[in-house]
Amino acid sequence: MTGIVLEGGAMRGIYTAGVLDVFLEEGVTADLVMGVSAGAVHGCSFVSGQHGRSIRYYRKYCGDPRFMSFRSLLTTGDVVEEQFCYRDIPDRLDPFDHDAFEASPVKFYVVCSDLETGEAAYLPCPTLRGEAIDAIRASASMPFLSRTVSVGGRLLLDGGVCDSIPAMAALRMGCDKLVVVLTRPEGYRKRPSGSLMGKLRYREYPHFVRALERRYVQYNDALVNLRRLEEEGRALVIRPSRDLGVKRMEKDLQKVQAQYDLGRGDAQKKIGEIKGFLGLET
Repeated sequence: MTGIVLEGGAMRGIYTAGVLDVFLEEGVTADLVMGVSAGAVHGCSFVSGQHGRSIRYYRKYCGDPRFMSFRSLLTTGDVVEEQFCYRDIPDRLDPFDHDAFEASPVKFYVVCSDLETGEAAYLPCPTLRGEAIDAIRASASMPFLSRTVSVGGRLLLDGGVCDSIPAMAALRMGCDKLVVVLTRPEGYRKRPSGSLMGKLRYREYPHFVRALERRYVQYNDALVNLRRLEEEGRALVIRPSRDLGVKRMEKDLQKVQAQYDLGRGDAQKKIGEIKGFLGLET
């Protein structure tokens, strides 16, 4: 079984949308797609076969304060406004193709972080209709900048806290070959961050506080595991060939477009290798 694993990264994640659009153009697919945060946001459009959808609505709405802004955070409690981004856009402004998504043979999972256990939650998404889209909303809800999201009775936030690069989880689900799309360039390592804010904001969830404190360890360990999988021939990694300095709340449309174009270019350069790795016709 083959899998595609998609890292998050907020606005940096438009790189992933560029990669996935090239995959759609070239007929690259897999049995399983697993996305974290922005990776989940763009991964669902890949599964539904909606080429260009992500960059289209990013171009149109990234400057809209309802899309991502501190004004939204102050007025709604979420830096990404729930109604606009998870209801208005997919339901009517740039409709998500639910029928195509549900008809796809690809198994789609999103990764969230469970506040009560401090562990990753891997949620299967056979549909994204109605409240089912809350799985993606939870995965993309950044700590400190979002309200917690309840899915199936579990309180969830950004999957990147507990499993930023879920390659090992995809292997446990039966995949034997993985294409992994990262949003940080070669050589990046996450650094420790202060723990006081986490202890204050999430004091009712000590396991989650611990996960926040260890986030850099989890991320860097995942990179070590990924390197080993590459050496064993079980993973092929696509990552930005350059650091364009895109911020997680980037508003500069030219930078957003450049990040998308970088994803397209990097994928095009490796497309033959990717097809060969996955056993697809070249």
